[in-house]
Amino acid sequence: MLIAKPIKLSIRKNDQVQVIAGKEKSKTGKVLKVDLKSGRVFVEKVNFVKRHVRPNQKNPQGGVIQKEQSLHYSNVLLLCPKCNRGVRHGQKWIDIDMAKAKKTAKAGSKSEGLKKVKVRFCKRCNENLDAA
Repeated sequence: MLIAKPIKLSIRKNDQVQVIAGKEKSKTGKVLKVDLKSGRVFVEKVNFVKRHVRPNQKNPQGGVIQKEQSLHYSNVLLLCPKCNRGVRHGQKWIDIDMAKAKKTAKAGSKSEGLKKVKVRFCKRCNENLDAA
């Protein structure tokens, strides 16, 4: 029996993404959940399916409910706030000043100097996609 090896994805929870393939093409939304084993992402208000449920404790009436279905990660692109569209992205290391960095130093300790941080950037406009 083969066990799927988790995939390392650069799409994370709470990212804004745009769907580039399938019936939901060109829709945008926030990533709710990332499944690393299957390489799929759940996007808010995208790819709804109807499910018939029997009456149970959670849903005593039963009936038909709508819920989001997952999309393969290759069918979504990160949304660049500057370009306002789905873009390819890269990763680079940037230096941040430890004195100005938020919540990096513990209370009472003063750490000075520079710290290297990996961030994602838009390959179209070179805009930083991570809130750093």
